[in-house]
Amino acid sequence: MTTTTSTSSSFPLAGRTMIMSGGSRGIGLAIAVAAAREGANIVLLAKTDTPDPRLPGTIHTAAAEIEAAGGKALAVVGDVRDEASVTDAVARAVERFGGIDYCVNNASAIALAPTEELPIKRFDLMQQIQLRGTYLLSSACLPHLRRSDNAHILSLSPPLNLAPEWLGAHPAYMLAKYGMSLLTLGWAAEYAEHGVAGNCLWPETLIATAAVQNLLGGDDAIAKARTPQIMADAAVALLRKDARSVTGNTFLDVEVLRAEGVTDFSPYGGEGDLEYDIFVDPPHQRDHA
Repeated sequence: MTTTTSTSSSFPLAGRTMIMSGGSRGIGLAIAVAAAREGANIVLLAKTDTPDPRLPGTIHTAAAEIEAAGGKALAVVGDVRDEASVTDAVARAVERFGGIDYCVNNASAIALAPTEELPIKRFDLMQQIQLRGTYLLSSACLPHLRRSDNAHILSLSPPLNLAPEWLGAHPAYMLAKYGMSLLTLGWAAEYAEHGVAGNCLWPETLIATAAVQNLLGGDDAIAKARTPQIMADAAVALLRKDARSVTGNTFLDVEVLRAEGVTDFSPYGGEGDLEYDIFVDPPHQRDHA
C-alpha cells in the first residue's frame, strides 16, 4: 500500500533523536546502532534491566553499544504497555535531547500456536505489546514529532498480505502484526498535513536473531537467515528521506535497499536457499500493484 513515494533529498541523522520500544537486542539494537553511527541520539524503552539466561543483552549493554558507535544513549527501563512508562520515556527524551524526530515501534511478542492451543494470556500479550504499545508510544510522540522538520514513525510490521495461507497460519499473531501496520498507515494519513511520515518495514527473509533461533527453527533457520544489518541499513535509509515524500508504505527491507542502488545482498549472509519471513510470499507471487 503506497500513498506517496519518490526519490527524495537526504536528511542527516546527526543530532536527531530516535525513541524506540525494545531495542536491547536483535533487529531493534541493530537499527539503533546504525543510527548512532550517523550521530543520532537514541532513547530505548525496554524491560530488560537484568540479564536473561535465554537471551543476550540488556537495555544497559545496548546503551553501551550505541555510545560506542558514536551516538548518545538514554536507557529508560519500563514497559511499552504501561502508559506511565511511555509518558516518562517521552518526557525524558525531550528533556535530555530537546525533541523527538523518529518513533520506532520495535517491541513485539510472538506465539505461533494454532488457535485452539494458544493460551489467552499469550493472545493478550501480543495484542498489548504490538497494538497497545505501538499506539501508546506513537501517540505520546506525535506532539513532538509535529515540531520536527523531518518526522518519521517507523513500525517493524509487515505488508498486509491477505492470502488465505497467511490469514490462517497463526491468526492471533497476524492480528497483532497487521494491527501495527494498520495503525501506522492510519497515522500516515491522519498526519500527512503535518509532515509526519508513517511507514512499516519488514524483512524479506528470516533474520538471524535469538527469537528465530529459539522459536522458528534453531540452527537450521539461522543458516537460512540474513543478518539484522539488512534491516538496520534499510531503516536508516528510510529515516534519511524527506518525510513528506515517503509515507504510507509497507516496505520490505530489500525494496528500500534496491531503491538505494543495492543489488548484491550476499554480504548480509544466509547460506544456500534463504527462508522467506512470515507474511512474505516468494518474489514471483508478490503483488506489486
